[in-house]
Amino acid sequence: MKDSPRLYVVGAGAMGCLFGGLLAEGGLDVMLVDPWQEHVDAINGNGLRIVGFGGDRDISVRAVTSPAGLPVADIVFVQCKSYCTAAAIESAAGAVGTDTVVISFQNGLGNEELLASVVGEDKVLGGLTAQGASMEAPGTVRNYSELPTWIGEMSGGVSERTTGLARLLSEHGLPTTASENIRLDMWKKLMANVGASAPSGIASLRIRQLMQVPHMRETVYAAISEAAEVARATGLDIDPIEAREVLDKVSGPGGTGDNKSSLCIDLLHGRPTEIDFINGAIVELGLCHGIPTPVNATLVSAVKALEFRNAELGCEA
Repeated sequence: MKDSPRLYVVGAGAMGCLFGGLLAEGGLDVMLVDPWQEHVDAINGNGLRIVGFGGDRDISVRAVTSPAGLPVADIVFVQCKSYCTAAAIESAAGAVGTDTVVISFQNGLGNEELLASVVGEDKVLGGLTAQGASMEAPGTVRNYSELPTWIGEMSGGVSERTTGLARLLSEHGLPTTASENIRLDMWKKLMANVGASAPSGIASLRIRQLMQVPHMRETVYAAISEAAEVARATGLDIDPIEAREVLDKVSGPGGTGDNKSSLCIDLLHGRPTEIDFINGAIVELGLCHGIPTPVNATLVSAVKALEFRNAELGCEA
C-alpha cells in the first residue's frame, strides 16, 4: 500500500459519510460516491458536516454521483444498501485495479460473495463496525459514538494486508482491528441486526426504546436464538447468550441505542429494506439446513407487508 492511498466510498449514506468523513479529516485522500445529487452538491459546496459525537464540524471531502471515469483506487469501501451491491460494484469495476482492496461494510449476508463475483475473491475483505450514524440532511450526518471496527480476510487468519490496512485506518481516524475470523465476527454482528433491525422498523422505535418493551425484547432474543442455531449448522459456533450481549452493548450506555435501525429509517422514508439480507438470509439458510425459523419468518413477512403498504401509498409512511 502506498504512502498516500486513494480511497473511494461507494454508497455515501450515513455510515459511508461517517467513515469517509473521519478518514478525510484524518488526512486520507477520500472520494465519496453516491447517486443522490442534492447530497453530493451539498458536500462539494459546503463540505461534509458531521454533528453529534466528537463535535459539530465541516470536513472538506470530494463527492461524485458516479464512479465512472475515476482513476483506479487503492481501497474501495462498499457501503451501499445490500440490494444495490451488484449494481454498485459493476459501476465501480473500472476503479478496481490489480492491487485494489475492496472492503464491504454492509448489513447482512452475501455481500462479499456478490463483490467477489465481479472483482475476484482475492480483492475482497470483510468488514464490520459497532459504529452508528444517521443522515440529518443532504451533506449532514450525525455520529453517535466511537466504537470499534474490524476488517479481515474472508478465508480467515490475520494477514499482513489486513494488519497494514487496520493500522492505516486507525492512524487516520477510524479505529480498526484486523480480525482473525471475520466470518464469525460478521455473524456476531448479524445477530444484533437480526434481533433489532426488523422490530425497530415494525414498531418505529429507537433500539434503546425497543429493548425496554418486555414483549419486543423477548421477540428480539427469540430471533437471535434461531439465527444462532442456523449459524451452528453452517459450522460457526455462536452462543446466543453472547449474541444477546452484543445487542445489549449496542443498546446500552455508550452504544448506539438512541439510533433507529437503518431498516426503520428506510421504512419511514418509503424505501426498500435490506430484510432479505438479514432475517431473510436466516430463513433461507434455515430451510437449507432443516432448521425452523418461525420468528424470523414472521419478521420478514411483517416488513414485506410494510414495504407493500409504502409502495401502495406511493409516498413516505
